[in-house]
Amino acid sequence: MSNLTNYHSHCLYCDGRANMEDFIRFAISEDFSSYGISSHAPLPFSTAWTMEWDRMNDYLCEFSRLKKKYADKIELAIGLEIDYLNEESHPALPCFQELPLNYRIGSVHMLYSPEGKVVDIDTSADTYRQLIDMHFGGDIEQVVRLYYKNLLRMVELGGFDIVGHADKMHYNASCYRPGLLDEVWYDTLVRDYFAEIARRGYIIEINTKSYRDLGTFYPNERYFPFLKELGVRVQVNSDAHYPERINNSRHEALLALRKAGFETVTEWHKGKWEEIPINL
Repeated sequence: MSNLTNYHSHCLYCDGRANMEDFIRFAISEDFSSYGISSHAPLPFSTAWTMEWDRMNDYLCEFSRLKKKYADKIELAIGLEIDYLNEESHPALPCFQELPLNYRIGSVHMLYSPEGKVVDIDTSADTYRQLIDMHFGGDIEQVVRLYYKNLLRMVELGGFDIVGHADKMHYNASCYRPGLLDEVWYDTLVRDYFAEIARRGYIIEINTKSYRDLGTFYPNERYFPFLKELGVRVQVNSDAHYPERINNSRHEALLALRKAGFETVTEWHKGKWEEIPINL
């Protein structure tokens, strides 16, 4: 199978479980044509899952060393997954734009609760339920609307190439309130968000991280035909934290894209993004 690429992976510089070289060597062993490292970018506060600024130079230097070492075996690219948190912390800030990166992924993992507490909503469904009840009074509609408001603001501000796990909340939100995904207000919210992504020309990743365990892609497969209608560029990424998971559910994602009418995916070749035919 061709289309063996991945641009969303996390190594030991953030919350990944192996060093950068292990991911690259595994990609080579799997015959990947190109591969990208995208550690979680620093936040204004320390977390267990993001990089610290004092490691940034080492991150870039280590990638440069490995890119030279494996230049005859695979094309490598360096990026960051950068969170939109608020108007003072987002991908478009100069501190991120001035870094010598090949690409940037824009994502939302956290929301501010009504009392001003940062709440990580990228959790298991059970933990998500507890957090919504504890910090948002069980108002799932408020949480979903805030999530998409932040995503839309991130898209407006820009500063990135790829929208990370574009609607990741959909699984947890639907577990919290079954049937929510079929409610008119929710569908309108998501379609408006995707339309704005298309208008601004960003790539949307088909994130396969949860497909084996939860049976879902991010974005939700039900919107693949709409993304095709909008003319959005797509790529398949596994959001891998372990080297052996870099190729997880790629084939299933490509099949789903083909079923929705997509004929190409966006890949990094010769130092730029190119549209490559889906070859199953």
